Amino acid sequence: MFGIPGKQAVTMTDRAAAQIAKLMDKDGHQGLRIGVKKGGCAGMEYTMDYVDAVDENDEVVEQDGARVMIAPMAQMFLFGTEIDYEVSLLESGFKFRNPNVVDECGCGESIKFDEKLAAGE
Repeated sequence: MFGIPGKQAVTMTDRAAAQIAKLMDKDGHQGLRIGVKKGGCAGMEYTMDYVDAVDENDEVVEQDGARVMIAPMAQMFLFGTEIDYEVSLLESGFKFRNPNVVDECGCGESIKFDEKLAAGE
């Protein structure tokens, strides 16, 4: 929808692709749908949900057995994002490296986009 021909909307590191494929295999899901919603201290938050059926309006990205669907309303906010999966002594989880983010809260859970992007300009 907001893509550039020949370029995927988002990319996944090998660790992220392996974790997503593992989650898909575990419960037989078709993939993970990622999006954004209003909330958090910076104004927006990422969302991730299991998907059992691909919506025709989703942008689908596949890599090494992993499938990510981007919700239609989130495509312009997520274009160019790299999804990683990090493991540390205290926590593990998906991390988003998004070039469209202009600010984020200290915990990294909440993000803010450029006002022009948020307005659809």
